[in-house]
Amino acid sequence: MSNERTHQSREGGYSRPSQETDGVPNVDDMEKNMMKLKLNNGVEIPALGLGVFQTPPDETRAAVEAALKTGYRHIDTAAAYGNEKEVGEAIHASGLARDKVFVETKIWISDFGYDETLHGFEKSAAKLGVDRIDLLILHQALPSNFEKTLEAYRALETLLADDKVRAIGVSNFMVDHLTSLLEKSTVVPAVNQIEVHPYFQQRKVQAFGVEHGILTQAWSPIGGITFYRDGSHGSTLKDPVIGKIAETHDKSPAQVMLRWHLQEGRSVIPKSTKERRIAENFDVFDFELANDEIAAIDALDTDQRGGPEPTDITLESFGRPIPEA
Repeated sequence: MSNERTHQSREGGYSRPSQETDGVPNVDDMEKNMMKLKLNNGVEIPALGLGVFQTPPDETRAAVEAALKTGYRHIDTAAAYGNEKEVGEAIHASGLARDKVFVETKIWISDFGYDETLHGFEKSAAKLGVDRIDLLILHQALPSNFEKTLEAYRALETLLADDKVRAIGVSNFMVDHLTSLLEKSTVVPAVNQIEVHPYFQQRKVQAFGVEHGILTQAWSPIGGITFYRDGSHGSTLKDPVIGKIAETHDKSPAQVMLRWHLQEGRSVIPKSTKERRIAENFDVFDFELANDEIAAIDALDTDQRGGPEPTDITLESFGRPIPEA
């Protein structure tokens, strides 16, 4: 399977769906108008997906069901989240054909190593109730044992060659991690999922991704980490610059931030368990930000990370067993 080092391309429209019933957008039209991105191996991924990080299993099923009813066709989960089973149950309950929903999950560091990662795939696939995963990525780099990280990625390459997954990638990899990986691997990661929001933009990592055809996928895309954790550098939802832009477009600050990501070519996976918020986050395809508005959001970068430092990730501190299916 080829994996050319090409840049991602945008596909899909921005127009509001043309048909509505009782004021509710027609889901089929929403799906047709949803933006898609082309990965470096030609696989298309819906640019906007639902994330389920820290969503309790008993709430995950309802959140995914609400997202799929709204029109989402991309769900991001992870072995370490402990809710893959509920994601799979919601997808199956939706009645949607398997190829209509893009399923993404992650291998945790406790399952790094060639054989361990192959088994990690089997555990995730069984919990999700699928034979093939659309996008499988390594959840973190393991700097203290990068050889184990490389072995895990080699297992992803095997799974890709065996058509067990459609695309492979990484998460929370910095430039030095990516550089080392590219020196030893044969397949360029399709995706690097990293913390990106207006207050922390990781431009060097993003630029490296563009140079090598690795799509940046933003976790915490509306800056949830700025208001759910210590919030020491403020909440993106209350930022006056973002608020003014939101008023101009009659949109919410969250919608403006998601639109900013999409126009800059990133994939986004906002998390919510509230049906109203899930629908709000999806309603971002009917407006465009002006160049000066994008520049104003770009200028908000504080270079302050909200998540853990990648260099702090060790098996001793972060390792935990991932249960069998």
